[in-house]
Amino acid sequence: MDELVDILDSDGAYTGEQIMKSEAHKKGLYHPTVHIWLYTNDGRILIQKRGSGKKTYPLLWDVSVAGHVGAGENILSAAIRETHEEIGLQIEAETLEKIGIYRSEQVHHEDFKDFEFHHSFICELQKPLKDLRKQKSEVEELKLIPLIRFAEETWGMGNSSAFVPHHGPYYKEVAIAIRSALKRSDKSIGLA
Repeated sequence: MDELVDILDSDGAYTGEQIMKSEAHKKGLYHPTVHIWLYTNDGRILIQKRGSGKKTYPLLWDVSVAGHVGAGENILSAAIRETHEEIGLQIEAETLEKIGIYRSEQVHHEDFKDFEFHHSFICELQKPLKDLRKQKSEVEELKLIPLIRFAEETWGMGNSSAFVPHHGPYYKEVAIAIRSALKRSDKSIGLA
């Protein structure tokens, strides 16, 4: 779905310009997105298999929830909206823990340059997997996997080709942030 998005400069600052998402992708202009990584108190992480009709990385595993921030939309509001749209889960702003903003530059072809700043959050999933309702046009499948398996498959010795290729240490930082959140709540699990 095309939508109006805010344009950012190469440092992630708002430029004041707003254009359609399709045009931002065509021109390779930076724009904000949200990533929400959901985890359980027993050390599992929710991953999403991207829909078969997606323009980029169809049928690869990815972040629990992701989406574009609409023009003029608050980052937290976008995270809450996208979580409800993609998996039918209502979350509150205070349950989101921001882990960082990550610049991503992916050139898929000459007319599709996905230049984004991912505002990334972790959030404890407090409902069972069976209660989630996936958005059929966006999400092929949802599953919970142990955090240690996630770490192995995304930045260890596992099958990283099954996952969307995020740049740099992104997956590692997500796993470490979740492990830290579990430790703070005395639900510690190890990654080694």
